[in-house]
Amino acid sequence: MMKFVADENFDNRILRGLLRRKPDLDIVRVQDLEIAGADDDLVLAWAVQAARVLLTHDQRTVPMYAYQRIEKGKTVAGVIVVPNKLSIQLAIEDILLIVEATSMPDWVNQVQRLPL
Repeated sequence: MMKFVADENFDNRILRGLLRRKPDLDIVRVQDLEIAGADDDLVLAWAVQAARVLLTHDQRTVPMYAYQRIEKGKTVAGVIVVPNKLSIQLAIEDILLIVEATSMPDWVNQVQRLPL
């Protein structure tokens, strides 16, 4: 089963929509964790330890840190970048499609930008 961690800047309306459509979705928010306020590299490291794909709106620094980790031989649990300009409904639909069509191992060292 897919597990997610939502970056601190991630739109809570998308999270609520995901949970309305799939109440058993395993998703936590960075701001509710001990890593609240941490830099992107630490969030990515935490996501690996927790085996959770990171959901973010940050199109610049999160992918950059993810690719740097991969280049250094470190693992990334997976990153899904949701552009702010993407509609909430399309973001929810694409994330739910990912949940249904993929599994956690598919996301190791992957960075995907929505829309699909």
